[in-house]
Amino acid sequence: MKPSSFAHLRQDGVSFLVSLTPELVRIIHWGEDLGDIKDFESYLAASIEPTAHAEGDFPDQSGIWREQARGAIGSPVLRGHRQGEDFSPLFVLISHSSSEQELVVVGEDAAAGLRIETSFSFVGAGVLVTTQAVTNIGPGDYFLEDLATYLPLPDRAQESLDFAGRWVKERQPVRRQIQPGVVSREVREGRTSHDYTILQLAMTTAATFRTGEVWAMGLMFSGNSRHTIEQLQSGRKSISASELLMPGEMILEAGKSYEAAPVAAVYSNSGVDGTSDRSYRWLRSRPDHPTNKRPRPLTLNVWEAVYFDHDLGKLTELAKVAKRIGVERFVLDDGWFGSRRDDTSGLGDWVISKDVWPEGLGPLIEVVKANGMEFGLWFEGEMVNPDSDVYRAHPEWILNVDGRVPPTGRGQLVLDLTNPNCYQHVFDQTNKILTDFDISYIKWDHNRPLVDPGHNGKAAVHEQTKSLYRLFTELKANHPGLEIESCASGGGRVDLGIAQIVDRFWVSDCNDALERQYIQRYTQIGIPPEMLGSHIGPTESHTTGRVHSLGFRAITALFGHAGLEWDITKATADEQDHLKNWATYYKKNRDLLHSGKVVRVETDNEATFVHGVVSQDQSKAIFAYVTLQGQAASRANAILIDGLDSNRSYSVKAVYPVGKPVFQERTGPKWLDGVVLTGKALTQMGLRAPILFPETALLIEIEAI
Repeated sequence: MKPSSFAHLRQDGVSFLVSLTPELVRIIHWGEDLGDIKDFESYLAASIEPTAHAEGDFPDQSGIWREQARGAIGSPVLRGHRQGEDFSPLFVLISHSSSEQELVVVGEDAAAGLRIETSFSFVGAGVLVTTQAVTNIGPGDYFLEDLATYLPLPDRAQESLDFAGRWVKERQPVRRQIQPGVVSREVREGRTSHDYTILQLAMTTAATFRTGEVWAMGLMFSGNSRHTIEQLQSGRKSISASELLMPGEMILEAGKSYEAAPVAAVYSNSGVDGTSDRSYRWLRSRPDHPTNKRPRPLTLNVWEAVYFDHDLGKLTELAKVAKRIGVERFVLDDGWFGSRRDDTSGLGDWVISKDVWPEGLGPLIEVVKANGMEFGLWFEGEMVNPDSDVYRAHPEWILNVDGRVPPTGRGQLVLDLTNPNCYQHVFDQTNKILTDFDISYIKWDHNRPLVDPGHNGKAAVHEQTKSLYRLFTELKANHPGLEIESCASGGGRVDLGIAQIVDRFWVSDCNDALERQYIQRYTQIGIPPEMLGSHIGPTESHTTGRVHSLGFRAITALFGHAGLEWDITKATADEQDHLKNWATYYKKNRDLLHSGKVVRVETDNEATFVHGVVSQDQSKAIFAYVTLQGQAASRANAILIDGLDSNRSYSVKAVYPVGKPVFQERTGPKWLDGVVLTGKALTQMGLRAPILFPETALLIEIEAI
């Protein structure tokens, strides 16, 4: 065996061990920290596979680029060709550099005319980010089809978890046994999609929120995507993510490069919650993370209060009630511009409607600010109605193929932001509104998938996505302090890529508290609560028709970036009092809610959720006990609380910032008014659950003494 060099990256209990030779660059280990390594040759020897009959004559060592030229029979990292040739590269390591937390390797196939550069970097909290670029160093065009990041999975990774969905029912969990073949989660909407997974997880058998090992991967990009888990006939497994390129979308001329979207990989030895904790700590460590600037303001969005019926008198009344409750941000939604009196016209004309706002937005903004709130405004700058001034003037400014008009969605077409003139129009009109008025926040919507997304005859999803990122970056540079919410018919654009730019996500257009319990639970696998808009909706949900108590709606909304989306002028005096108490409670506790560890407790009962947030020093916690449906038994399982210090004593009590829930019992448990228990007792013995109506929630406060 030839002596080998190696790189051992380590961070926060995670190791990434790579063997480096000119012939082969191979990942030996990604997972729990291996400690100091003094004899790498032994680790390498331990990892060499035997050779089975009916396979190659040499051990299967596919390397980080998984070239078929090395005998690899799984999916390759790079797929492409040069007019049918150079389809099977064989890369030789020509350079590498490494530190304790970063490795950069460069491979070259001179015959195929290709150079590939791959970097692995720990970016905080043990999160490993991979970036890759391929350069055409040969003559003629290279037709790139895919450039993916693959990481190996150990044999004990036996199950997978990813998330599917649709409008108003995003991120529903799908758990499977990992079996031979490829499970591929693909999105071709030109945006992240309601059916997007954020992270794809591989897990040990029966891993839970709190136990077991997890290897997760997520693409940091908002266009088309592919996430896969593959098991070969050898039994070896891998996990991958990549941008899903459309046919002919990436043709590299001589000397040109393609930089693949970064991919984040997260390992946890403490269950799914450990994955969330690492993702949160990474995102929160960024200087521009929203909570590193200021607390998340309590927000009122007026969409479900007034829809398109904009009236200064009505909105003034809403602002006054919002002030009484304690709202800090007032957001005017769709309908303020052009001919936009409904959703069939005006989109793309970002000029204030004189019919609706004859004096402009100034009078409303003055009212909002006089009532102690900042002002936010809705845009949907990537879209256009055919019935609009901009489309009549520039019908060529849409994504299309061969001049044909794609099918509309929501009565809309998609503006081509890769067209410099179109981009400038969108930027200039948006920038003017933000310059003319005191606007600190924009809700940026995206209400349809991209169909026939072409520019000058070529697929343009990649460049459209990059243009959006550029637009947001330039708007923020022009307006320091501006916050942007990513909305796409609710939760259709929530991903780790745009999370690097925006400050908030609209999680779902569904404000039904029961649906939100599930949607928020699984969106929070990768995205921290302070980035997830969670609002108290109307008593009757407009997307499901369900009626829920204020308490259930309010406790559900508390565990995120809280707000209201309801005609609060129609709330009763008692409801407004409860909302005021809830707003006060949110402000008092948002530092904990937006900085702590999210804990999801296994209840062994499909009728209940127990979830909460525990401070980093384990001194305080807030938990919710949620009844999702009627119980099978007359009395529910005990409420177990996890994540606390086993040896500390805690005061525990129920709190009612929006009034007491409805109890369906003759006598109640005694702990509600307060008890003192150790962290171990709360985990092992727990609290006997009260008997609550279905679709009800109880809030529990815990503090070390």
